[in-house]
Amino acid sequence: MHPQPLLIFDCDGVLIDSELLACQAEAACLAAFGIAMTAEEIIDRYLGISLPAMLTDLEARLGRTLPAGLADRLRPALAAAVAAAFETELRPIPGIEAALQTLPHPRCVASGSAPERLRQSLRLTGLLSHFDPHIFSATQVARGKPAPDLFLFAAQRMQVPPAACVVIEDSVPGVQAAAAAGMRVIGFTGGSHCPPGHGERLRAAGASALCGDMRGLANLL
Repeated sequence: MHPQPLLIFDCDGVLIDSELLACQAEAACLAAFGIAMTAEEIIDRYLGISLPAMLTDLEARLGRTLPAGLADRLRPALAAAVAAAFETELRPIPGIEAALQTLPHPRCVASGSAPERLRQSLRLTGLLSHFDPHIFSATQVARGKPAPDLFLFAAQRMQVPPAACVVIEDSVPGVQAAAAAGMRVIGFTGGSHCPPGHGERLRAAGASALCGDMRGLANLL
């Protein structure tokens, strides 16, 4: 591999410690629409999966058809709830600022979140300058994770072949997407949302190494 591969960072749960906050907001929004789920259940089953895909799976699990257009009705409520939580509670992943300051590698962000949320999250945590303007969203491609589209799109825009990319991901669908794109994947397990045994799930999905602390990321590259 190139001595300085392109580093492709997922955002939520990798750069910012946001997954638990977002899943708590999501659970509250779902409850308002008559769907009872805990934040822990969402983390366990739907982390890294798009809202429409989650609702499709919920229909199968619940054995009933959810209201038409539910995803479109949920999005603004969820966006508002997440934004409110992020404004007061969002923090960067411990050690990520120091890691980004010392790593010489080219880098970008590739996330399932909407572009506006991505930039606001990175701005709130002081990380935006480390990536701007190289911030890519699943809204720019046809299929979200676990399809490889987003990572391939990011590599193309950065003008780097997939084999010269290293992805840092915390979710099973994200790891699967990076592996399907032909990229090396480091599974990150240091977010507050990561349960015991999460590293084994990431390895089974295709991660070649695990990182539990961003201070050790450089040693894995």
